[in-house]
Amino acid sequence: MDKQENTNADGTKRTLSNRHVQMIALGGTIGTGLFLGASTSITKTGPSIILVYVIIGMFFFLMMRGIGEMLYQDPSQHTFIAFISRYLGQRTGYFAGWTYWIGLIFVGMAELTAIATYVRFWFPHTPAWLIQVGFLVILTSVNLIAVRIFGEAEFWFAMIKIVAILAMIATGIMLLLTQFKTPTGQVGFANITTHLSLFPNGIHSFIGAFPMVFFAFLGMEFIGITTAETKNPRHVLPKAINEVIYRILIFYIGALIVIMLIYPWQSLSVKQSPFVQVFSLVGLRAAAAVINFVVLTSAASSLNSMIYSSGRHFYQLATESNGRFMRRFKIISTHGVPAKGILISATLILLAPLISALPIVSNAFSLITSTSSDLYLIVYSLTVVAHYRYRQSTDFMPDGFLMPAYKVVDPLLIGFFVVIYISLFFDSSNWLPATLGILWCVIFGFFASRERSTVPAVSVSDDKMLDHL
Repeated sequence: MDKQENTNADGTKRTLSNRHVQMIALGGTIGTGLFLGASTSITKTGPSIILVYVIIGMFFFLMMRGIGEMLYQDPSQHTFIAFISRYLGQRTGYFAGWTYWIGLIFVGMAELTAIATYVRFWFPHTPAWLIQVGFLVILTSVNLIAVRIFGEAEFWFAMIKIVAILAMIATGIMLLLTQFKTPTGQVGFANITTHLSLFPNGIHSFIGAFPMVFFAFLGMEFIGITTAETKNPRHVLPKAINEVIYRILIFYIGALIVIMLIYPWQSLSVKQSPFVQVFSLVGLRAAAAVINFVVLTSAASSLNSMIYSSGRHFYQLATESNGRFMRRFKIISTHGVPAKGILISATLILLAPLISALPIVSNAFSLITSTSSDLYLIVYSLTVVAHYRYRQSTDFMPDGFLMPAYKVVDPLLIGFFVVIYISLFFDSSNWLPATLGILWCVIFGFFASRERSTVPAVSVSDDKMLDHL
């Protein structure tokens, strides 16, 4: 391919290969929610956390099939939010666009907060804000250089995570087969089955685990966001999405089972990664330090993806807006990236150290993750409705990458997202962000309904504009 064929009409470059997208898909699927948040989830509900991951993983996979179907029909879009504008109206798209972008910022804050926690494993006296600023500057620079540099960085970030999880699973199997004994007892299924209960801490705790697990899956949609900068999107996209289910089974369910085989779930500390605790328990202090590096890499990977995604999403907002302020963000840099969108997103992520420093915030990570989950739930619900409308529109591609039984699946997904939102109120620490989410819908939804600055997304009913992809 020549240089022109590798460049989109807006100046962004299609330089991500299949291996980049596959690893970005893994990077978006495996993040801080698993490496750090799993401790909180396991202590809330014990072995039944596996059931929570299976349920949420299944619904996420179905949602990704819906998003994938729309992106397969029009892979030129930088974000799936464009389909909300197209099928639900410009003002709904305006509301969803800003809501999703702010959600990305909050997830970026959560990852930045986690990074400081991991680094202080080695440097406990280093100020958290200094660590956060340093990492944010480095990763923002990576995103500003070129999309291929981002792809390479994410490829190796994801590779480290995969190797670490597979190593832990292999270690767990070996310890199980050799009947290894730790200071808390013998490694085995007895750690899971003894006094087994679906609701060991009550049904409220079981339901309260859903928001944190939901957060663990946030970012899965990044598979689609990379489509516009992928060399062969219609070949890469279906494969990347269909493999999501295997990643869930191996990397989430497999890791959780091994953690609980080795470490009695009642003894896990919510202040430290369960991966680090497991290796420390079996006497591998050096391995624990290595795993801490891995979970640090995981958080850096997720933050890297958030900067990538939020920058492109803000660029998309700018291109769909006639507002005077947004005009300056419609520019693609000479490196083929939306530099100004990346910079404004990274600047707002820097609010994380300020939130962590507030005296009234006892657990900044939990507060930020709950807030981001609220915003994502709103956008995901609108995306599913947009998919339903797409299937009934003239754009529908009957020979495309179809979601099965959409008339049943789409309503089920909406109901699932409503249940997750309600579950936020089962934990007193989530009341504030859950209430703020409702206020956001009411107040910003009112202003969005009066917004006239957005321009409609162009509907694509044929493949002519995609012949060059």
